[in-house]
Amino acid sequence: MELRIRGTSLSKIAAEMGVLPGSVTTVSQGLRRSKRIEAALARAVGKPVEEVFPGRYSNEKGAS
Repeated sequence: MELRIRGTSLSKIAAEMGVLPGSVTTVSQGLRRSKRIEAALARAVGKPVEEVFPGRYSNEKGAS
């Protein structure tokens, strides 16, 4: 819903990145992980990646 409000979609993000729409969908659903796609999705909704995917990044903050 947030993507529509901002005038974009998973398909548009996929096209801009040059990846298959299914790849973006799979990452957005949490079934697969791609830091690059996660970052693009976070940018698209104007939030930090840690906020959009909290379970995936919470353990990495203290990592060196």
